[in-house]
Amino acid sequence: MADEPILRVRGLCKSYGGARVVDNVSFELHAGEILTLLGPSGCGKSTTLRMIAGLEPPDEGEVWIRGRLVASGASAVMVPPEGRNLGLVFQSYAIWPHMSVAENIAYPLKVRRIERARIDAKVAEMIGLVKLDGLAARMPSELSGGQQQRVALARALVYEPDLLLLDEPLSNLDAVLRKAMRRQLRAIQARLAIAFLYVTHDQEEAMSLSSRVGVMNHGRIEQLALPSEVYEAPATRFVQDFVGETIRLRGVMEGPGAGVRIGAALLPVGEAAPAHGTSVEISLRPEDVDLRREGAGGGLGGEIVEIAYYGDRIECAVRLDGSDEQIVIVNAHARLGAERGLRVELGIDGARLKLWPL
Repeated sequence: MADEPILRVRGLCKSYGGARVVDNVSFELHAGEILTLLGPSGCGKSTTLRMIAGLEPPDEGEVWIRGRLVASGASAVMVPPEGRNLGLVFQSYAIWPHMSVAENIAYPLKVRRIERARIDAKVAEMIGLVKLDGLAARMPSELSGGQQQRVALARALVYEPDLLLLDEPLSNLDAVLRKAMRRQLRAIQARLAIAFLYVTHDQEEAMSLSSRVGVMNHGRIEQLALPSEVYEAPATRFVQDFVGETIRLRGVMEGPGAGVRIGAALLPVGEAAPAHGTSVEISLRPEDVDLRREGAGGGLGGEIVEIAYYGDRIECAVRLDGSDEQIVIVNAHARLGAERGLRVELGIDGARLKLWPL
């Protein structure tokens, strides 16, 4: 069926030594999608990928690929990795050091006993796809890290898998190479229109690459949505804190309909508000704050107490009026003339706030 998912994961669970590292994980992945599992180290994302790959058996739950059950905790089904028609790319490139670029890429086809002419044609196609032209005879020791990663990618794609699993594939590259490889991965995936399941702790990778992002914490997916939804409408505090930067303020609801009092200021809010007198935490993105000189009116008053210059931005630590403890970090425009002791206002759109009762 055209709408049949390439990958269906149902209720996956895995424990080690009594500790549950993957806890009831479920999702589907369709052809042409890049789904990223995003989260901190130890959240269970790599273990989830390893169970899908056939490198770890699930304690509970099921994995289906192309409508075929390949792993089940209940019925002890465990199809080996080579029987799942998927490709694997890891953080460590894991390419054979004694084989040339062409030999590394050809290896999966050789073990499948594909005819020589077909192997040569596919290797040439993959070398062109990952932009390694002219390097077919090179040995891995003669390649850069980025080139070695492209060899690993070509080797994983050469036998036309239904699904490509990528576990922190760019972590060993420098920042410039990571950006270049992200662009290449997007282009390759769009050209081949196959499903990618991508695992990373890097939120920039996840947001720029993905069709959908699943944010994991303590073995569970806390939110699975479009990158824009994860950023703009986080489902939990953890998601908001982990994806992007967050400004947090504490206040008390006044009402009905009056808003929330933060320090010495009363700020209207756009969403359904908790009851009068409720202590709340208010969160918003730095780009939703307009830092301006005192006098514009309608904002939260404060004083700049620290400044950090980063070239592309100036970060200001602002102590809010009416509270010696509430210091927020906001970005300032160069024309503000930011300096310590400057009186400022934080212009905030109440409709952009997220309220979390304490």
